[in-house]
Amino acid sequence: MKKLTSLLLSVVMLVSLLACGASAKTLSAKTLRIAGLKGPTTMGLVHLLSMEKNGTAAMDYDLQLYGAADEIVPKLIKGNLDMAAIPANLAATLYQKTNGGIQVLAVNTLGVLYVVEKGDTVHSFADLKGRTILSTGKGTTPEYVLRYLLTKNGLDPDKDVKIEYYSEASEVTAQMAATKKDAIAVLPQPYVTAAQMKDSELRVVLDLTKEWNKVCDTQLITGVTVVRTAYAEDHPDVVQAFLKDYEKSVNAANTDIDGTAALCEEIGVVAKAAIAKKALPKCNIVYRRGEEMKKDISAYLQVLYDASPAAVGGKLPDDNFYWVKPTTSQQVQHQVKKLFQ
Repeated sequence: MKKLTSLLLSVVMLVSLLACGASAKTLSAKTLRIAGLKGPTTMGLVHLLSMEKNGTAAMDYDLQLYGAADEIVPKLIKGNLDMAAIPANLAATLYQKTNGGIQVLAVNTLGVLYVVEKGDTVHSFADLKGRTILSTGKGTTPEYVLRYLLTKNGLDPDKDVKIEYYSEASEVTAQMAATKKDAIAVLPQPYVTAAQMKDSELRVVLDLTKEWNKVCDTQLITGVTVVRTAYAEDHPDVVQAFLKDYEKSVNAANTDIDGTAALCEEIGVVAKAAIAKKALPKCNIVYRRGEEMKKDISAYLQVLYDASPAAVGGKLPDDNFYWVKPTTSQQVQHQVKKLFQ
């Protein structure tokens, strides 16, 4: 009887807290752990740390940086991370592999990929035939976007070109620098800018966002921000507070170029502030939520699925892939269920 009474009192207190809109710091005992890749998908997150430092953030943030997506995946699956900024198609694949274990919160980056050349032999996709292309991102956005565009331009990505993959973009730029001439690579910003600042002969020959728009009427999406479903269910207030902070951080990233560039160097997102400053206007950092997010992602994933179902984990994700703010009733039901488990 005492146990039942205690449970009922807990439920009453829970309802009261939810109704009053308790702060994220009240309900969250831990710092929010969020991971990102070095480069554009994390540039929109850097101001979270400056907001935390000046006392305007809703919570404390532990922003962790990694060089490759496959370093983030196991930590996210095991619960060692709460959120992550990852390639869009990888998010769909993880959703399938974890049986709905992650949900997408926002689109964070649009197209940032370019084909660059050390030389002057490539002026169209046709000129790539018979060539070796260096690239990063095997199994993620760069691979599937490149393969899709090669196919759309009449080239077989398995026969007409040779694609060599590296785990990090910095490895690709190093390989480009070591090659005397005629090296070709697919690189994202800000690595394109970094490479050009070191080698003035490096040319941008194809903007893959523009090439995508020529053959497809959907939005090219590079990165999304995801949350573990279990974490979102347990801490919906934290997710909402994060999204408010995140929107402010993205706005600052796009308006305070000097400040953002300095933070990128300080945190390690980009090697030098000068590189980040020059690259930021070309990085297409965005904050897209709600129906706009769902429309853009679903259309993009449909294109990838039609080209190769494996690109999105074998099938398209359902509506539960997209995180939606739960009602107070849904929050109460979830917490009550946990109390009786």
